Amino acid sequence: MPLVSITRLRVRTWRYVPQFLVQSLRAARQAGRTPGNLAVSILRGADRVFWMRTLWRDEAAMRSFMRSGVHRRVMARLPKWCDEAALVHWVQQQSEPPSWPEAHRRLQREGRRSRVIHPSEAEHRLRSANRGRAAIA
Repeated sequence: MPLVSITRLRVRTWRYVPQFLVQSLRAARQAGRTPGNLAVSILRGADRVFWMRTLWRDEAAMRSFMRSGVHRRVMARLPKWCDEAALVHWVQQQSEPPSWPEAHRRLQREGRRSRVIHPSEAEHRLRSANRGRAAIA
């Protein structure tokens, strides 16, 4: 059954947006070319928020992508570039990616936060209130 991966990132300042966009597009292209990838898409939200939705044949295919190439290098920069970061993975029956509203709901219910060096005020409040759970607004 396919594995869904949803990532929500908020770039902490406009200064990092150009680098972030270039590297995100490269990572999306890498994902699309990785064996076992079924779908990849990016959504731009308000206030420097970006979402990535990928669908994989299985967890091994997703992990192969995560640990290689552009994605591996970008992951090392995200704690500096972003002030909010959260992700969620789940297995589903459908071979199509979930809708963006469903991705948002799953991130709220089941997601986890990723480390950032300069957390936003909202990140501080959410971490305190939810002990690391995503709880995305």
